[in-house]
Amino acid sequence: MPVSTPKTWLSWLLVLTCAIGVWAAYHWFEGRYLRAFNDQTALFAGDVLALPAELAGPGPIRVVHFWDPACPCNVGNQQHLSELLATYAPQGVDFYAVQKPGTHGQLPATLGAIKPLPTLPGAERLSVSPAVAIWDRSGQLAYFGPYSEGVTCNASNSFIEPVLQALIQGRSVSATHTLAVGCYCSWSSKQSPPMRL
Repeated sequence: MPVSTPKTWLSWLLVLTCAIGVWAAYHWFEGRYLRAFNDQTALFAGDVLALPAELAGPGPIRVVHFWDPACPCNVGNQQHLSELLATYAPQGVDFYAVQKPGTHGQLPATLGAIKPLPTLPGAERLSVSPAVAIWDRSGQLAYFGPYSEGVTCNASNSFIEPVLQALIQGRSVSATHTLAVGCYCSWSSKQSPPMRL
């Protein structure tokens, strides 16, 4: 039968301390950054948005990405946004970004083709981000809402690809009010947090 030495006890104590530290760090991260996707619902209402004068009216299809650098939910759509750029920018779709007022940050280099918009009329009244608005060739708002619903954001569950495909084919789209479940951060400190059901 092996004899327990102080060195063995110290080793077990170190392993136990590390396990407790990892468990505590995970629960801190989970409470701070992970969202419960089955009960966080947000209402997206696009009737408050308008393109700035220099972009308004007839022109190319315009996609505007609303993002907050401090929001961990943005990470989930950056790869998808990069894929959208690669697919649709060569087809004549223009991409813009509006950053949450009062925040500082920069989009990743893979999203460098997105043109920054200092402001967008009505953006101050948004409830949550990340969000996307799409204007058709006539300058009418065709879509406002999330990139997708749920935990992940990619081409298989995206709301954006079908809208862009329809607009490129000349079909009309009108989806400016959306209720969705997913990962969102409040856009304005004056507004209440996303609606919980």
